[in-house]
Amino acid sequence: MRKEWAAKPVGFVSYGGLAGGLRAVEQLRQVLAELRAVTLRDTVSFHFPHDHVEQSGRVTDSAVAKAAETAAHTLFDRLTWWGNALRAARAARPYALAG
Repeated sequence: MRKEWAAKPVGFVSYGGLAGGLRAVEQLRQVLAELRAVTLRDTVSFHFPHDHVEQSGRVTDSAVAKAAETAAHTLFDRLTWWGNALRAARAARPYALAG
């Protein structure tokens, strides 16, 4: 097991078809759980990005852009909260990896 991942928060940004890559995210949650990482429920996901994102990366649909921006702010706020909480917890008591 890699101690670098233990008790660290992880957020996801995904893209894909109708589910926006969320099935891949759910698979990654299982992998990260084995590494003892803490995955956040909140994600940023792009459904059918080829319909809404130019090759340069600019989002062409204002509603999609606004939804992604809102989701990103939520994700970063929660990631910051969990990062601070877990850092304090690791400082108070190191995370035990054995067992």
